[in-house]
Amino acid sequence: MPNIHSTAVVDPKARLADSVSVGPFCVVGPDVELGEGVELVSHVVVAGRTTVGDNTRIFPFASIGHQPQDLKYKGEPSTLVIGRNNQIREHVTMNPGTEGGGMVTKVGDNCLFMASAHVAHDCILGDSVIMANNATLAGHVTVGDFAFCGGLSAVHQFVRIGKHAMIGGMSGVEADIIPFGMVIGNRAHLNGLNIVGLKRRGFSRDDIHTLRNAYRLMFAPEGTLQERLSDVEEQFQANPVVMEIIEFIRAETSRRLCTPHFGSDES
Repeated sequence: MPNIHSTAVVDPKARLADSVSVGPFCVVGPDVELGEGVELVSHVVVAGRTTVGDNTRIFPFASIGHQPQDLKYKGEPSTLVIGRNNQIREHVTMNPGTEGGGMVTKVGDNCLFMASAHVAHDCILGDSVIMANNATLAGHVTVGDFAFCGGLSAVHQFVRIGKHAMIGGMSGVEADIIPFGMVIGNRAHLNGLNIVGLKRRGFSRDDIHTLRNAYRLMFAPEGTLQERLSDVEEQFQANPVVMEIIEFIRAETSRRLCTPHFGSDES
């Protein structure tokens, strides 16, 4: 049976796996499902139609699954789905989806959300995402696997963040970030590739060298972006890592692309 502290309030309709631990002064709503090994440390509130995957640990004063901060929300039965093996630290907030965004907010596996991070309605996050302290995602943001959002960063609604991208601390992101890209600045600009992250993830020297060459061609000052993309595609069409960037840029989006400030980027 679940281990539920005597001061916790768990609705009898909530579905808790046998190995769940609910600590002091937690509140769990009727439509919540907690998987095997989930731990609510203390003072955690999990509400709404929320599913928390196996072995996820949620720390004090996190607010998970309460209604979105969206004035258009009218109580529709949207959901929040949190994957497995996540660490959700103090004061983190995560909201479910809305009718205008697909009705679901989804978080992948093996992610880390440091203190006071915010995941808004209709966001879709991949696996192994890290959001540092006070990093915030507005509604409808998509985040690729292994992306990193630095402390106090803020991401505009509908922005796409590619796999293995890195957002520097205190950056305001208004535009899509390519996979493997690194952005910095008050109004963030592309500042090269996330080389440190690529090395940590085990990318080969050849892959990193190829990415550097493709990046320089892709964001050279000559020609239009579409012309440069065509040139890069022709030269690197056999390289799946480079093609992932090409496909990301050409995908449909409502936001512009984050590009370098010429003369300031390092790759």
